[in-house]
Amino acid sequence: MKTSVKRSVMAAVCLGLVAAALPAGVGASTDHYSDSSTLGEDDAWKAYVDGWNDLAADYTQVAINPGADETQLNFTWMTEKDGATPVVKMGTDKDNLQEFDGTTVDVDTKFTNGVAYVSNKVTVTGLEPGNTYTYVVVKNGVESDPQTYTLSSTDDVKFLVVGDPQVGASKGQTQDGAELVNDDGAANTAARNDGFTWDRTLDIATAENTDLDFIVSCGDQVNKTGHAKEEEFAAYLSASALKNLPVATTIGNHDSLNEDYANHFTTPNATELGTTQAGGDYYYSYGDVLFITLNTNNYNAAEHKQAIDQAIAAYPDAKWRIVTIHQDIYGSGLDHSDTDGMILRTQLTPIFDEADIDVVLQGHDHTYSRSKMLYGDGQTHDSYQFNLNEAGDDYDWDHAYDTTTDTMIALYPEDGDTDAKAALDAFHQDNACYTIEDMDGNTVTNPKGILYITTNSASGSKYYELLANQQDYIAVRSQNWLPSYSVAEVKDNTFTITTYQVNPDGSVTAIDDPFSIVKE
Repeated sequence: MKTSVKRSVMAAVCLGLVAAALPAGVGASTDHYSDSSTLGEDDAWKAYVDGWNDLAADYTQVAINPGADETQLNFTWMTEKDGATPVVKMGTDKDNLQEFDGTTVDVDTKFTNGVAYVSNKVTVTGLEPGNTYTYVVVKNGVESDPQTYTLSSTDDVKFLVVGDPQVGASKGQTQDGAELVNDDGAANTAARNDGFTWDRTLDIATAENTDLDFIVSCGDQVNKTGHAKEEEFAAYLSASALKNLPVATTIGNHDSLNEDYANHFTTPNATELGTTQAGGDYYYSYGDVLFITLNTNNYNAAEHKQAIDQAIAAYPDAKWRIVTIHQDIYGSGLDHSDTDGMILRTQLTPIFDEADIDVVLQGHDHTYSRSKMLYGDGQTHDSYQFNLNEAGDDYDWDHAYDTTTDTMIALYPEDGDTDAKAALDAFHQDNACYTIEDMDGNTVTNPKGILYITTNSASGSKYYELLANQQDYIAVRSQNWLPSYSVAEVKDNTFTITTYQVNPDGSVTAIDDPFSIVKE
């Protein structure tokens, strides 16, 4: 019997194409990936390779995450256990920084090769818009190099949206005649490759957009499911842009079953709802925008509704409501969108409608898509979830579970199994639970529906094919086998999002026209 994933879990340079056929239980990832050794930046790549041994062994990289609102920031980093109180020094006068003390949490030594480490968590408060701050982090009594953080005016909110860096996912690809592997430590050459491309994408995106306020990551920060790979976290967090911009992380399926995730990130207004080993739902505000981040690896939709209700009650005056989830309940990639990606669609669609959500940001599918404006059909549908596999260390990706009828659904039925094929067809039909709103052009005013954006991989560590047929709910989709990112801006009464790809020469190209939602 498989374990339920409610509270028991709760508990580019491209190298060629592969056939799009999808055998039972096999993912649709392709031979396309971003090869750091061929991106035309020989000196930068050589320097990254030369420093990889030290970086892979450095568990102390600092994460900056949003606070409860724009006046706060959360800092998280690991250090060897020494009994000291964690400290961040921050202020507008670099010669007179204010000290902020925090707390520590012991780290399970299975993650750190038997060495005792702690996770340090510090919240900085009292930040004011319009100021540039200097900060230093004290690690085992030693101050880090000073870094800066600018809190812009909150009249405009501009943020980067990225998906699935999944550092380490390029394993099995070929680089310089050898196969990339995700062995432990410095031997994880896949993490070395992906850490470089992740850093490169953020450098390019932030150079193109110097006025960003923060980054939203739609999940799968690292690749390893079930147990920690500290070198993957080190590569992810060492990206230079993350020293000056907070990142609001979402728990992806590759993050979900690993409690080490919480050792590296601190979430504001963290709830006990929607939890897996990595953590649960949380929320924060910035200017007129309420951001709600859900851990949809937990399939208890009622808990996600509670978290949304809590967030709205805490920030009732927010003009805009944006939700981030990992699984793309409305996507267009071959591997996920018509299987596990849609697993919560029948449940979350009416919840999002009721909560007047404006935009849902998604990952998981390693392809880009933008939906039409969608809302529920008002009908009653079954509810679905995934279970853990027999070993309990990953999800059973081959089967969906219909909690209404207490039946398993084979997502990749064997040829000739007509009953299983009929059950899968019924699953797809039941998930046609949406209504497409009539609209013209790329600007919609006072819509009833919700915009769903699915992000491609920001590092290019792994890509998926698009489905052969574009779904009727998708307006635009793209798979050019290149890392991509979106830039979203909320200004006055308008939300606008534009998506770009990062070309091998470092230039950027828009892969979708700007799309705007206007509220009058």
